[in-house]
Amino acid sequence: MGKARTVGIGMDYSATSKSALRWAVDNLTEEGDRIILLHVEQPRATKKQLFEDTGSPLIPLEEFNVSKQYGLTNDPEVHDILDTASRTKGAKVVAKVYWGDPRQKLCDAVQDLKLDSLVVGSRGLGLLKRVLLGSVSNYVVTNASCPVTVVKGPVVSSSTSKP
Repeated sequence: MGKARTVGIGMDYSATSKSALRWAVDNLTEEGDRIILLHVEQPRATKKQLFEDTGSPLIPLEEFNVSKQYGLTNDPEVHDILDTASRTKGAKVVAKVYWGDPRQKLCDAVQDLKLDSLVVGSRGLGLLKRVLLGSVSNYVVTNASCPVTVVKGPVVSSSTSKP
């Protein structure tokens, strides 16, 4: 067993971010690693302004269910994946919420939390949408100062077949 690492996982509770979480737990996380679930909210004029620059305090797994004040979603699937990683791999699981542009805040998290690795999901935007909307995963891969793994989410078909 080597030195415990700190693995950040971008989470917006979409299918692609859940795929990234599963991939990170199954393929990257080792005994004793620390998993930090990174959630970025859009800024709003609320008491969260106190943490606008630095993000929320680290929120332990045990408090995820009572952390709606920071914007964490009580998602049973995400909680189950993290709870299993904690029990089976001895991973220490915490979450941190940031407010602002997800691209910049994920890169800030790499520096602030001294992440050894970052895992994010990819929605698989086409070229035109990537140019118009920008790609969070592309920006983070280009600008983060640690290794970044981009996990493609489940394939969603928008066409329907007719008999």
